[in-house]
Amino acid sequence: QVHLVESGGGLVRAGGSLRLSCLASGNSFNIETMTWFRQAPGKQRELVASFTDGPITNYADSVKGRFDISRVTDNAGVTVYLQMNNLKPEDTAVYTCQARNRHQDIYWGQGTQVTVSS
Repeated sequence: QVHLVESGGGLVRAGGSLRLSCLASGNSFNIETMTWFRQAPGKQRELVASFTDGPITNYADSVKGRFDISRVTDNAGVTVYLQMNNLKPEDTAVYTCQARNRHQDIYWGQGTQVTVSS
């Protein structure tokens, strides 16, 4: 079992920055991919960025050049960070972390709210 805890959301003005964190603990040693998704009110959930062993990173077109995903593995588990720069009001959403292991088991965090004011 893998337990995900996110942090770092909040309220920021347009043009500002936030860094989200997602710590995967428990059986985190065989996690292959960690992904940030977001869902805005009235919209479908969308992939924001992912980090896969390799490393291989992937970004939504809407965040390329502004967001950066990174991953650190230590005794606490696996932490994936999402550095978000030059935030726009359209980035406002609930951001949720997902972990997938090599057996294709999927785990979700509880989500963290990001609000960007204009």
